[in-house]
Amino acid sequence: MAHRYHLTVRSTDIDVIGHVNNAKYLEYMEWARFEWIWEQGFTLDELRRRAIMPVVVNININYRKELKMREEVTAITTVVKVGEKSFVIRQELYNASEVLVADADVTMVMIDASTRQSISLPVELKEALLVELPKS
Repeated sequence: MAHRYHLTVRSTDIDVIGHVNNAKYLEYMEWARFEWIWEQGFTLDELRRRAIMPVVVNININYRKELKMREEVTAITTVVKVGEKSFVIRQELYNASEVLVADADVTMVMIDASTRQSISLPVELKEALLVELPKS
């Protein structure tokens, strides 16, 4: 099931051209990712307790339409692929007219907070991801 996160474009998101700066699209996706992973039970406190961290290792983004101040945006996050130490999610941003304005595939790896080395995904997270993975 896709995760939905809603936000409104703020004045500080706008660049000199008068639309949302390209880096802000990534920030919107980051906010949605944090909400999504927290809903899986992996809050900051839980990540610290386990001494693990999910880190982004790759993002491929497509900018499709501009966003302007005060526009309502919905970020939709879905699972694309689940590996042993990593997973890929797709994030899509839609405006209030439900037009796709940007999409990205984001690869994340779980690392040990002390060694900074990749580790296996926690069983609970892997199971939650697999449940969300579309059946082919």
